[in-house]
Amino acid sequence: MLIKLQEQLKASMRNKDELRTSVLRMLISEFRYAQIEKRGDLDEAESIQVIKRAIKKRKESIEMYEKGGRPELASKEGAELKILQEFVPAEMDEATIRQKVEETIAELGATEKRDMGRVMKEVLARYKGQIDGKVAQKIVSDKLGN
Repeated sequence: MLIKLQEQLKASMRNKDELRTSVLRMLISEFRYAQIEKRGDLDEAESIQVIKRAIKKRKESIEMYEKGGRPELASKEGAELKILQEFVPAEMDEATIRQKVEETIAELGATEKRDMGRVMKEVLARYKGQIDGKVAQKIVSDKLGN
């Protein structure tokens, strides 16, 4: 992933795309910090987590800027967010998440609220990087909360 980002950085510098260059430099820096922290190379799942953390930061910033009445900064963060989303697998929509959660609940035979942890662990392990944990948690809670 780091090699791919470095190649993209070179291309964006050649194309004089300042925003993309800035985002890629930041992301490469985040990768290097993560490698230092781990004391080794990152695998695919860890690489995706680094990018997802950057995406989460952008989403939070957009929300804060919009609340603070700074639409120009929110739009800049939105543009950065779109660039970052190119590097992660597409997340499932809510209907697909609901279907996968229901399948998992049926497979595990979960029927009570106390089974929620087991179901969430399985769902997140199966669909790592493709599923929004908050949405999945809400669906599992609704299904088992009866």
